[in-house]
Amino acid sequence: MDGIADMGGTDGWGAVAAPTRDEPVFAETWEGRAFALTLLTMGRVSGQNLDAFRHALERLDRTAYLDDGYYGRWLNAAELMLTDSAILAPGAIDARARKLRGEDVEEPPVPEPNKPDYAPTAAGSLRTVEDAPRFAVGDMVRAKDVSPAGHTRLPRYVRGHTGVVEVIQPAALLPDTHAHFQGENAQHVYSVRFDSHELWGADAESFQLTIELFESYLEPVE
Repeated sequence: MDGIADMGGTDGWGAVAAPTRDEPVFAETWEGRAFALTLLTMGRVSGQNLDAFRHALERLDRTAYLDDGYYGRWLNAAELMLTDSAILAPGAIDARARKLRGEDVEEPPVPEPNKPDYAPTAAGSLRTVEDAPRFAVGDMVRAKDVSPAGHTRLPRYVRGHTGVVEVIQPAALLPDTHAHFQGENAQHVYSVRFDSHELWGADAESFQLTIELFESYLEPVE
């Protein structure tokens, strides 16, 4: 889906901030707790996975994704995963927060958990694929011009554009199906090099961009 998280190549976000050296891992104590809570939520508590977490991030609205900061969006995504798995009722966290502020609010009843009935075939994301790669190093390929309704790792700014295969990476499970608990669907992965002018036109700054793309994202250039 074309959610808020797919910001690459889009305009209107202001100047890119300069990198900060020697910054702490967590600027505030709550950020470390948010990180730990999200990791716990992603696995043991909600029964979901990393791709489901990314899908939760892309479903957040602008406020939840941008205005609450980096670890704020992690917490928002964790809440969404917990709601998806019926560990939390919709609105439960908001009701609890209002109650802690002294408001006379009734919390929604705790639902019956409904975690995904899904388990990976192995640890991690790398898998063995018996079929030979469809593309070879040096092949011209085009990223498919599609807009999936669900999760995908195919960025909008490369869709419909042509690049060159630079490296054949290890095969990995497909996020598009894994995020929705529809199977691993392991595929070959390719590092594809795109020219900036191909992506953003003749007036773009001149540089080469390499991005990892799954085999089903690509089609041959005849």
